[in-house]
Amino acid sequence: MAAEHYYNISSSSSLPSTNSGDGGGGSHPQYFPNRAQFSGFMKPCRFEGEVLNLEVEEGGRIPSELDGAFLRVMPDPQFPPFVEDDPWFNGDGNISAFRIAEGKVSFRQRFVRTEKFVREREGGKALMGKYRNKFTDAVEFKVRSTANTNIAYFNGVLLAMKEDCPPYALNPETLETIGLWDFNKQLPSLTFTAHPKFDPFTKEMVCFGYEAKGDGTPDVCYYSVSPDGKFNETVWLVAPVVAMIHDFAVTENWVLFPLIPQVCDIERMKRGGEHWEWNPDIPFYIGLLPRHRAKGSDVKWFRAPNAFPGHTCNAYETADGKIVFDLAKGDNNVFFWWPDAQGRSPEPENIKTVLTRLTIDPHATNIELAPGQVLKDCNMEFPRIDDRFSMRHYSHCFFDVMDPNLRTDFEKIMPSMGGGYPVYNALGHIHIETEEYETYFPGSTHFVQEPVFVPRSASAGEGDGFLMALVNNYASMLSELHIIDTKDFAKARAIVKLPVRLRPGLHGNWVDSQQMKMNI
Repeated sequence: MAAEHYYNISSSSSLPSTNSGDGGGGSHPQYFPNRAQFSGFMKPCRFEGEVLNLEVEEGGRIPSELDGAFLRVMPDPQFPPFVEDDPWFNGDGNISAFRIAEGKVSFRQRFVRTEKFVREREGGKALMGKYRNKFTDAVEFKVRSTANTNIAYFNGVLLAMKEDCPPYALNPETLETIGLWDFNKQLPSLTFTAHPKFDPFTKEMVCFGYEAKGDGTPDVCYYSVSPDGKFNETVWLVAPVVAMIHDFAVTENWVLFPLIPQVCDIERMKRGGEHWEWNPDIPFYIGLLPRHRAKGSDVKWFRAPNAFPGHTCNAYETADGKIVFDLAKGDNNVFFWWPDAQGRSPEPENIKTVLTRLTIDPHATNIELAPGQVLKDCNMEFPRIDDRFSMRHYSHCFFDVMDPNLRTDFEKIMPSMGGGYPVYNALGHIHIETEEYETYFPGSTHFVQEPVFVPRSASAGEGDGFLMALVNNYASMLSELHIIDTKDFAKARAIVKLPVRLRPGLHGNWVDSQQMKMNI
């Protein structure tokens, strides 16, 4: 395993105990609040363990070409929250690993031992307050991470990421927590994105941190890391507003920073308010920075009409030097639980994000951008591509979609559905050039989570392979792993049955076994 520097704050001996007294938190219930985000399928799972040789539904077959691990993370609070109306994605990071080889699937799950997790387990109750508001905590944390947003493999370790802190490193075989990761003391910022990009040609990991000097700071720090863990580039820049930058995009020569108009006010936080508040009066900013040998002053902030930039699909450069940026984009506040200053937010049923293309001329003197071209007018999110084509011209995009024309039995699902998370009833696949579109519908009592794409082989054409996603089965109240062959997208090649229910997760990735063998 690669030798890197880390802070072993998962060791209980190095942490102040919260066993005596209430740690400032007062009495604490042993039940979860009667709220949608803690009910039905959203009831916290809190399971750790492993299950070998998972059941495959009769008639299905695990593709022999699959040899690796599908990894994903879900927010999963180990204790009832310190704040009753805690949002779904403030739970502890719980990693699921599906090891697939020789036509069989095994499952392992383990919490990331963050400082928060360890101290709360010692104290027997929740100690962290509101989402990203340290002023509401029961105790002071050195590092406030939940490590619950994404999990990726890099240079011999798994990185469990939450964008307000450095990542945690895990053992890729056992999922045991190694510690907080600073890349051998190279990490320049206090924060690290949950969406690093991996260049399929250079093997670099391209990253950034926002609020990089602490809560409420406008500073953004961009950096790239070579395959051996050495930092190549570090550039500090300043954003026009202190706003959320959840995802970003990278091309061969450029880096794009889309600012979500959720803005931070440190004084509001000190009063016990939320970290984020929607601002409908500011533009949708996109910062454009040269990828190589840049200075902070080189950034150019383009402005589009107010909108919500969701997750990145891909970005690349055209022959005439323009930048194509494809993403999920909504016209209003997707994070409706953080309303504007007047308390206004859209009703969840009225929120829609669509696959949108923005084209940017990096040398333009006019920084105003049009709203963009809609590539597919359907309610979609969590776009994924064949990662071999990341940062380059591509044609295939896969995503979650909510299609009201499908046969979803909402009446049957609703009583056990829970809430506080986005729901999608199918997986979509679009060929962007031809506009050919197809869906995979898992069943009338099923919703899908984020998919990942796995190529059939190293030499397979773009989009030729397998799509897999966790699926919520509301009839059985258990989870399933569905594997779809892209050559026959309408039906599952295999449905893998889990004996447990896994809450909706955020993000995950596929790690090929050969990739791990190169580093371990």
